[in-house]
Amino acid sequence: MQVILLQRIGKLGQMGDVVTVKDGFARNYLLPQKKALRATEDNKKSFDGQRAQLEANNLEQKKEAEAVASKLDGKTFVSIRSAGDTGQLYGSVSTRDIADVVTAGGFTVDRRQVIMDKPIKTLGVHDIRVALHPEVVVKVALNVARSQDEADRQSRGEDVTMVKDEKIELETFNPDDAFEDGDRPAQDEADEG
Repeated sequence: MQVILLQRIGKLGQMGDVVTVKDGFARNYLLPQKKALRATEDNKKSFDGQRAQLEANNLEQKKEAEAVASKLDGKTFVSIRSAGDTGQLYGSVSTRDIADVVTAGGFTVDRRQVIMDKPIKTLGVHDIRVALHPEVVVKVALNVARSQDEADRQSRGEDVTMVKDEKIELETFNPDDAFEDGDRPAQDEADEG
């Protein structure tokens, strides 16, 4: 299906481009989200008439996003989660969880704006990208820890999955110590004599 893009879409095109996409992507995402129009002659004429207004709206939204991006870029947010001794989380951190943490930190972010390259399933500090506008993407850090104390230690660079001052010593087994002098098996006596 051919559509006219009403805004910049990553890996697809700029505003005003006529692109061919799969029918399902157009029907289920682009058209309902008002990010594109079907590429008919009437819609092309309509878009040409509205183009200046759409570009002005896009520029205004981009400026607002850049203002928020200057404050948000590089911030660190803490998420307290349950995890095992090895640092493996009981569950994973989702885009909704990240959006809630960032929103609690004073910035309004929707879960669809959070870009995750891979799922977060371990403790530690993870880099997350947030798309405030199709052309404005910022990086924030998410510090996933079991407690606020652990989060502070992780922010200083410590590894909280290591147990401090706990050494495991393995007992060495000496077979000669296991038997009394007279209780040794006959096989050992035959080998000696």
